[in-house]
Amino acid sequence: MRTDRKHKWLILPALAGIVFALALNLRQHPGFVETWYAQRIYPFIASLLSTISFVFPFSLDDSFYAVLILMPVVLIVQLFTKRIKWKAAGKFLLNTVATVYILFYVLWGFNYFRLPLTERLGIKDREPDTGEFVQFMQQYITELNQLHCDFDTVDKTEIDRLIEESYQQLAPVLKFGYPMGKRPDKTITFSGFYAKSGITGYFGPFFNEVHVNKKILPIEYPYVLAHEKAHQLGITSEAEANFYAWLVCLNSSSQQIRYSAKLYISFHFFRQARGLEAYKDLVAKISPEVQADINRISDHWNELRNATMDKTASKLNDAYLKHNNIKSGIKDYTGVVDHVMNFALDSAFQQHHGLAPR
Repeated sequence: MRTDRKHKWLILPALAGIVFALALNLRQHPGFVETWYAQRIYPFIASLLSTISFVFPFSLDDSFYAVLILMPVVLIVQLFTKRIKWKAAGKFLLNTVATVYILFYVLWGFNYFRLPLTERLGIKDREPDTGEFVQFMQQYITELNQLHCDFDTVDKTEIDRLIEESYQQLAPVLKFGYPMGKRPDKTITFSGFYAKSGITGYFGPFFNEVHVNKKILPIEYPYVLAHEKAHQLGITSEAEANFYAWLVCLNSSSQQIRYSAKLYISFHFFRQARGLEAYKDLVAKISPEVQADINRISDHWNELRNATMDKTASKLNDAYLKHNNIKSGIKDYTGVVDHVMNFALDSAFQQHHGLAPR
């Protein structure tokens, strides 16, 4: 009995080892993850956790992270005041890390190993030639100019309702069971700190919470909200979450929501177009009003940005994504261009579902 108690502290690290081994194995079986975890287990977890966290007006995930950050500080104080021994502190930290690791994957992280978007939705994956890409961008810019609208303020409650309405309508197309819980956004507690790293929002997997940075401009809010809601629905890839948000927003009856999405994604398209002979001509097609919005967003985040923090956060995010089966790392964000192009060029998929890129 004494021997069992002596080694009791090893239970959580051992379980974390099992979860690690399971994660390595599941990477090789995306079909199994899709069928059993993404479509059956995770929806139950999301519904349960989001219903509980919905009761609290503040972010439980932010509070959880704050506790994790303060924990080493408290332990160090206790060590130097001799209230705890080094061995006990080490065991406690190891068990804490093991618990966080287990919870992350069980509560959400296994979604990283599901089927890729093209296989999941049945969209043909093809590489467009330069001519097709330029032609698409020309049409995209024309539609973006036509969608331009005033965006000094937004009714967040109404925006949330309309985005949820679009997600509900597109649930059969995007292959998830609606509603899968509650998704009202919560303000990031330390929004100013996150803004220095260019973070507009994040999804908290431990309490299934959607977060939006209060520093974002009204014009950004609809798209950022739709993007974070995609993560809550089990979409881990940033490129896929961008695509879900783009399609959902374009399906909305609100011109503000449609414009927000088209404008946001245009940043990724122009980044992809750099180096092409047609780049300058494409930029010249942007209307002065749309260009003013682009400049406003860029200037806003450049003013908030801290270069050191932004660079550090990018490196950490890159390492995190690569560890979790996103081989392109932070470049995954721009992968939305491929998804949008695949969708635009797959007329059979559009006709089957009664969709069309606007």
